[in-house]
Amino acid sequence: MDASVLRSLTPGVLGVLVRRGADFAAAEDAVQDALVEAVRVWPADPPRDPRGWLVTVAWRKFLDATRSDTARRRREERVEEEPAAGPASSVDDTLQLYFLCAHPSLTPSSAVALTLRAVGGLTTRQIARAYLVPEATMAQRISRAKRTVSGVRLDRPGDVATVLRVLYLVFNEGYSGDVDLAAEAIRLTRALAAAIDHPEVAGLLALMLLHQARRAARTAPDGSLVPLAEQDRRRWDTGAIAEGVAILQAALARDRLGAYQAQAAIAALHADAPRASETDWTQIVEWYDELVALTDSPVVRLNRAVAVGEADGARAGLAALAELDGSLPRYAAVSAYLHERDGDPVTAARLYAEAADGATDIAERHHLTRQAARLNAHARPSAT
Repeated sequence: MDASVLRSLTPGVLGVLVRRGADFAAAEDAVQDALVEAVRVWPADPPRDPRGWLVTVAWRKFLDATRSDTARRRREERVEEEPAAGPASSVDDTLQLYFLCAHPSLTPSSAVALTLRAVGGLTTRQIARAYLVPEATMAQRISRAKRTVSGVRLDRPGDVATVLRVLYLVFNEGYSGDVDLAAEAIRLTRALAAAIDHPEVAGLLALMLLHQARRAARTAPDGSLVPLAEQDRRRWDTGAIAEGVAILQAALARDRLGAYQAQAAIAALHADAPRASETDWTQIVEWYDELVALTDSPVVRLNRAVAVGEADGARAGLAALAELDGSLPRYAAVSAYLHERDGDPVTAARLYAEAADGATDIAERHHLTRQAARLNAHARPSAT
């Protein structure tokens, strides 16, 4: 049995139970029980209507768990008079669940975990392995998140920006354990794009596809990072690039520019260059200007300084960098790169070492350390 089929059905089934009046936490538990039952029964006796089967079993599980409660019993009697398909379409239910799981009262980590569980259909164990934390820790995080949103009604418009932020957080986690979170984020964003007509949803999907297209070339066989300029572009996924560009073009044509569309446009320009030397850095700087206007983010300004250094020379990049706070993450690494481009390897080596000391990602730390060692080796006088 294909586990992805079950995962794709999960939000619709959960949405039906919540729409029928089930408490979110109890409904989510019931859906998980139904999924376990499906794994046991379906291989030998596959249902004609998988979603209907899951709704029926999950609702029965919910009723069994709450039958002793008088108030819930009245709700049961009222809802049992409604059509079996539920009061709302699966698309509407799924969309509302995205908004619920990205509720502003949740911390980002809790929103991500709840989204993966309730909308993504992943088990607590899978999510824990992906985030490299004990299963008990993840179970507590999800339980607290479920309690937080249990009293929230699904009758108000949700915040698309918050949902997209949560999905992007999932994507940026990449992959570990037995769950590829980048691929899962793309799957969930596709589903969201099918449920809501919004240019920024399309922009985020395009951005994910364009970044994912370069994934195979980002690391060497030994696991070390390969900078963009040094990647073997023959290893890029041209199908994902073509799809991402097409989705982006359709979104941009609507003339409702947002941050994800601007980021996707920058990624598309990188993907469009057959060789690093042919990258249209001038246009990339223009898109960073748009992104700065939209977000005024220091991180965006930091990345813009790199683009300025490529388009107008290292001195111009350093001038743009000088306007920013030196405590920004990756500031030292960007400064090192621009100083090396400006012909100052001594300063660049020192800054690469400084950046390595502050790096939290092991692969990035090793990359920066190697950069510093490379420049220091070239600076040593030859033995006589």
